[in-house]
Amino acid sequence: MYRFLLTPRWWVINVFTLLAIPVCLFMGSWQLSRFETRVDTHNQQQDDASRERKAAARPLSDLLPVTAKTSGERATATGRYDTTHQLLVPDRRLDGRDGFYVLTLLRVDGDVGGGKGTADGKDGAGAKGEAGAGAKDEPGAKALPVVRGWLPGDADDPAAAAKVPAPPSGEVTVTGALQASEHQGGDGVSAAGGLPRGQLGMISAASLVNLVPYQVYDAWVTSSQAPGALKPVPPTAAEGTGLDIKAFQNLGYTGEWFVFAGFVIFMWFRLFRREAETARDLALGITPPEPAAPTEPGADRTPDDAERTRSPSATA
Repeated sequence: MYRFLLTPRWWVINVFTLLAIPVCLFMGSWQLSRFETRVDTHNQQQDDASRERKAAARPLSDLLPVTAKTSGERATATGRYDTTHQLLVPDRRLDGRDGFYVLTLLRVDGDVGGGKGTADGKDGAGAKGEAGAGAKDEPGAKALPVVRGWLPGDADDPAAAAKVPAPPSGEVTVTGALQASEHQGGDGVSAAGGLPRGQLGMISAASLVNLVPYQVYDAWVTSSQAPGALKPVPPTAAEGTGLDIKAFQNLGYTGEWFVFAGFVIFMWFRLFRREAETARDLALGITPPEPAAPTEPGADRTPDDAERTRSPSATA
């Protein structure tokens, strides 16, 4: 009764089933391992963040380029704020509220970790330094984007923008969490363009290159201490790590692949049972009824029916 399993059609079905099930299980296990890796990374980041808050800040030059390991570490850089190129980064949420970041470019020399500044990230609310302090092009000088803090409200609102404290003049040392440049699709990033003058949608060297007349580091720092009404911006997890939406996508894909494996088994069993029932009926001499031949419209109508349906014009 099961000789049908040796037919070419069932050879194809069986081979496909034997190959599809291990592939689905492997892909599901791989997606599950990706999720577990992200969970482990998230836990490791929490432990590292606790240690970093207690650890001494390291010079920026020791942490570049930004990697998943160095992202979020405490960095320090000394230079002068460029007061002529302060920017607002709109549509950023903090503690469930809408607001904007205040970003100022710190002009540093070749030794990004050196200097004699003692401000340690304290910008000095209300300081009114000379316009464009440190804005002249110095040999080997580059700029480090520094998010000095966050303010609630709309960046387009003059009243909200008026609350932004001016950056301090003179040489300062900024200490904060190192962050990688943002990219399109990141949380809160606006890459649509058309922002008013003095606003920035994405914190990256690529978006700043046309706004300032000097080179910019491919990284930024969120200051650990914010002046005035500003609130410090907590660092974000590096891309590809932590419990973000992609981590839960991996978990969802895990379930999908295991469901696919179960579906393949279900379909094979269903086809096998139907074929086995058909073979058993044939062995008992029970043949399936042949489908009736289609009849032409009106073939089964009697002459009386034709006479009753004849149109009045035909009978006239």
